[in-house]
Amino acid sequence: MRPHKILKAVAALLALGACAPAIPDSGDSGLGVGVSGPDRDARAQARGGVRAEAAPEDDAQGGGTGGSVTTSELTRAGIGGVETPTAESQADPAANDGISDEQDFEAVAARETIESDAERRERQAAAYEVIEPTALPRRPGDGGPNIVQFALEVPNDKGEPVYSRAGLFSESRFQRNCAKYNNPDAAQRDFLARGGPARDRLGLDPDGDGFACGWDPTPFRTSAGDG
Repeated sequence: MRPHKILKAVAALLALGACAPAIPDSGDSGLGVGVSGPDRDARAQARGGVRAEAAPEDDAQGGGTGGSVTTSELTRAGIGGVETPTAESQADPAANDGISDEQDFEAVAARETIESDAERRERQAAAYEVIEPTALPRRPGDGGPNIVQFALEVPNDKGEPVYSRAGLFSESRFQRNCAKYNNPDAAQRDFLARGGPARDRLGLDPDGDGFACGWDPTPFRTSAGDG
């Protein structure tokens, strides 16, 4: 056979070998095919011992496959566990100076004696000051006539004529002058200050009941219990 034909045959065999699927290893890794019984167990133990001895070496070199971090390393990095407060620290919080403990018998008994408590009470009694009641201050200025007192003193009710107003009444004058006041109380106060109810220079009391611009004494009498 010629050399070139031999080369072609060898190349064809190599190509067929590359295309053939790989046969899976049905046995334990590294133990070989067909190994069983005591020989297989011995080989498995031997391989396990080799791996166990190699693990510390990998960790020492920092190249272990697990990449685990020890608890001490986490603590040094500030990622350690949080310290749990003890029962004593929780049961004895800091005292609050703003809260009195005078009602706590044990707290008072711990710092006070009968003599010291008596001295403290004497100091408190000496510092106690009694303020006598005084009269209410008067309002500054002149408030004018007291319409409340007037309402309680006059005997008639609103609309009951007491004073003669003949020849003095004018509806337009009454409406114009009463419109100058903010309310009937102000009109009655000015009416009394100008000499009313006997005199009515501005025509504020056309019916002669003594009440200007429709002022009514009933609410004041009711408040005083006289109505």
